[in-house]
Amino acid sequence: MQFLDQAKIYLRSGAGGPGAVSFRHEKYIEYGGPDGGNGGKGGDIVFEAVPGLNTLIDFRYTQHFRAARGASGAGSNKTGAGAKDLVIHVPVGTQVLSEDKEEILHDFTKVGEKVIFLKGGDGGRGNASYKSSTNRAPRQHGPGWPAQEAWVWLRLKLLADVGLVGLPNAGKSTFLKATTNAHPKIGNYPFTTLFPQLGVVRRHGQEFVLADIPGLIEGASEGIGIGDRFLGHIERCRILLHLIDASGEDPIAAWHEVQNELALYGAGLAEKPQLLALNKIDSVDEETCAELSQALEEASGQKVLLLSGATGQGLDPILDQLITMTGRAMEKAQESSAQTEKIWSPI
Repeated sequence: MQFLDQAKIYLRSGAGGPGAVSFRHEKYIEYGGPDGGNGGKGGDIVFEAVPGLNTLIDFRYTQHFRAARGASGAGSNKTGAGAKDLVIHVPVGTQVLSEDKEEILHDFTKVGEKVIFLKGGDGGRGNASYKSSTNRAPRQHGPGWPAQEAWVWLRLKLLADVGLVGLPNAGKSTFLKATTNAHPKIGNYPFTTLFPQLGVVRRHGQEFVLADIPGLIEGASEGIGIGDRFLGHIERCRILLHLIDASGEDPIAAWHEVQNELALYGAGLAEKPQLLALNKIDSVDEETCAELSQALEEASGQKVLLLSGATGQGLDPILDQLITMTGRAMEKAQESSAQTEKIWSPI
């Protein structure tokens, strides 16, 4: 399946159906009069977040969405049928943006979340509703309320607990494959990962979602390389796992480079809790590994974990620590949510 995380689409709700102009003509009925019914309501445009989707690729081929209009009213005071709502399914994590991308109109963060985005027009009045003591045979009717329309952008920000960051060829895809059920492309060259990939880590009866983000290089925030577009997918991550290639030319400079790009991107990425791991330790000798580890600890001010995604060395301690950290982050988020609800309670 191809990956697409942005799409521009056109939306239009259904217009209301027109009211009817009709008069009662029945044999042996003494009194006639107007009996035109009202028109039916137009269909709404509804967005719904559903499970099982992690791309907006469907919106590359279908970009115009129009709900049906309501049916016309009829004689004998028959109201026209209302049109069905047009439900658009989007992945969890989708944001609906204004056409100029300046305003977030809605953010879907929960499975099953459903929002009426554009309301269909109400049906027009039939001539029976215009009857009065001074207007016994009205011939006017309502045409139905018009539809609403809009161009919007859909932007997907994947929901994951842990995000993998690092320079190209740091071993992120290998780590994802070794710890989850995902099967990313792996190669001994930069930019093997061209779009974010998700995997589920299961350990000790617990699980969390891991996201592999395409590698960053210096100047990514200015659009160099793949750019920083995919960093938006880790804005929602609770924790970042920074992998550094032990066999690279300058692992210390690599650490500074990625941290700088995170800070330049903003959105609080540089302040997120991070684990720092020296990857590919099977490709260097023990003395070099110890020197690099000590230098990284001095530069970053945090403990450096040793790892080899290819051989599996050091995987278990990292996964155990990630499970602990994600559990704490979830508890903190729940406590924050509970406090917010308490503050805003009218009781």
